[in-house]
Amino acid sequence: MAADNANDKPLLASLVQAGDAQTEAVALNDFIYMAKDISNAYLVTTADGDVMINTGFMGGAERNKALFAPERTGALKAIVLTQAHPDHYGGVPAFVEDGTQIITGPGFTDTRAYFDMLDAYIRRRSGVLWTGTVKGRDLQVPDVKPDIEAEGGYSFEVGGRTFEVIPTPGGESLDAVVVWMPKEKVVFTGNLFGPVFLSMPNLSTVRGDKPRSAAKYLECLDKVRQLGAELLVTGHGEPIAGAAQIRAGLDKMYAAVSYVHDETVAGMNAGKDVDTLMQEITLPEEIRIGEFHGKVSWAVRTIWEEYTGWFKLESPAELYPVPRSAVDRDLVELAGGADPLAGRARQKLEAGEPVAALHLTDIALGVVPDHGGALAVRKDALQALMQQSGGSNLSEVMWLKTELGKVSARLGEG
Repeated sequence: MAADNANDKPLLASLVQAGDAQTEAVALNDFIYMAKDISNAYLVTTADGDVMINTGFMGGAERNKALFAPERTGALKAIVLTQAHPDHYGGVPAFVEDGTQIITGPGFTDTRAYFDMLDAYIRRRSGVLWTGTVKGRDLQVPDVKPDIEAEGGYSFEVGGRTFEVIPTPGGESLDAVVVWMPKEKVVFTGNLFGPVFLSMPNLSTVRGDKPRSAAKYLECLDKVRQLGAELLVTGHGEPIAGAAQIRAGLDKMYAAVSYVHDETVAGMNAGKDVDTLMQEITLPEEIRIGEFHGKVSWAVRTIWEEYTGWFKLESPAELYPVPRSAVDRDLVELAGGADPLAGRARQKLEAGEPVAALHLTDIALGVVPDHGGALAVRKDALQALMQQSGGSNLSEVMWLKTELGKVSARLGEG
């Protein structure tokens, strides 16, 4: 599925907006209820009070509380947070009661501190990707202090139901956990597998975040695979039911990420550069999975940099704080002005090379910011890339849309 065909938007955008029309909690079975949010909140009822797995975002907290109210059976004994991202814990203040234990993964507090430290930087970048998609982005993020950070794992029981909190640092944050209910064979995975099941993990986000390790991801995926779950409840969308279907999906994701990892390492050892590998490595059809949040090419770059860092060994200039764009003016002068570069960019685009066209317009517009010819071909190149994308990957689509808006404004198109 490339996009939500009903409204022609990326699937992930549809998932994070799915709760807008929700009027009652969704019963996953006779004791688990779901409130759809930017990241879903789940209520688990027991014979002796309730447990929540995540609480949703700040802006949806009161709505989620109202959705769950008819299903509540007693005191809220515990809230388990699968990761230190606000869409998972933003609603905690609305739900927490006297005696509610807040349980997180190891490093939750450290991860929160990381996001606080880079708050302005990440908000700017996130705004490019999420403005118009996520409501309440500018709300104050609550200061949630866990009672228990599950170092090495943690198990507790409420009303005859056992909850095992299992660290999975290969997920979307280094403090991530999954929650396993062994008697019921239910696992809550949060965003371990990204926001969409059966898709390539986003090992290094466009918005800015600590990169995740592909090897750690595979290790954590295998932990879940060995549980033998019969119901797998993710951070977004509908749960996956049936042991065979769950196992098949986990096996396919494991095979896909392993393939990308191993092919990247093999290419590195063969002396291939990262850009070549990003172009060459594709998944075989039998293990092809979606690219709704991460992409194969992005995973290749992240794996490369995880093992070798930022230095490509291509030019001594990489060692110094002078960007390649520092010679844009020289290139424009040597070309005889911005017109020839804009013309060559148009040729590249017509030859089916929109990225090469963008590179050329970067140079031309770096010197003549309002050059009409360069802006026009840049707009067409961005539209071509949007078409090629299939509209499936939210980060890619929103970044291209943002750039298209900038170009249209500079062309006086509003």
